[in-house]
Amino acid sequence: MKMTKLATHSILALMGLTIFAVTSTTQVKATTKTPVVIATDGATKPFTYTSGGNTTGYDIEVARAVFKKLPQYSVQFQVVDFGTIVPGIDSGRFQIGANDFGWTAERAQKYYFSIPLSKSNNAIAVKKNAGTYKTLKDLAGKSTAVNSASNYSKVLNDWNSKNPTKKINVSYTSGQTPFSNRLTDTVSGKTDFTFYDAISLKQAIKDMGMESQLKVENIKATAADSEHDGYEYFIFAKTPDGKKMQADVNKVLKKLNSDGTLKKLSKKYLGGDFVPAASEFK
Repeated sequence: MKMTKLATHSILALMGLTIFAVTSTTQVKATTKTPVVIATDGATKPFTYTSGGNTTGYDIEVARAVFKKLPQYSVQFQVVDFGTIVPGIDSGRFQIGANDFGWTAERAQKYYFSIPLSKSNNAIAVKKNAGTYKTLKDLAGKSTAVNSASNYSKVLNDWNSKNPTKKINVSYTSGQTPFSNRLTDTVSGKTDFTFYDAISLKQAIKDMGMESQLKVENIKATAADSEHDGYEYFIFAKTPDGKKMQADVNKVLKKLNSDGTLKKLSKKYLGGDFVPAASEFK
């Protein structure tokens, strides 16, 4: 009789341990989140910048709004040199690049792109008394400086390769060189123009008090770039995990567009409604 009771107690105890183990495992699975490191240079205002020791800007706040609705991910922002973002995604150090990334055919071969976050224009900053520039052809013989890792560098180099008799004189800056230096060089005459997106140029010129010295002119895209001209995106690794993350992020971006969140953030950080047309979110 004592043996029977002892056996019963042992079985109950084992059942209790089993239930506890299963419950604990279920809780662990329920609370486990996929870590996501979002890389940005924190120096591409108004898309990403540092204010009061905090990283913010349109791209950053859009990312925060997105992942607030994706509790299965644990997000961390990391400020790094721009030139290390793409290699960091390649190595798995970062899962997302959020830095006013434009589309290029070469990037599309290696990375997934989100739905476009904003629509601006490729543009140049030139002196107020400079001539009128509408296309890259108009800039032949002129000089500029670009970050070698940027899509703006690629646009200019592609032009030069295809138009050897109408080359633009391109020099390069390091990722550590403040963007403001390029505008200062244009004002001083060291370079003839600064090539970037219109939103960023206007913001930087305003912040630096150069509105009486510089003007911004949109540059028409070449036929090869026209489909993606002015759009900016998040980029993801071209892996199964990257594909899933892209799908999750795009799903939320569609909701944030529908409920007006993107428009609100655009007006706050970009100074106007630069959200792409609704058709871009289908």
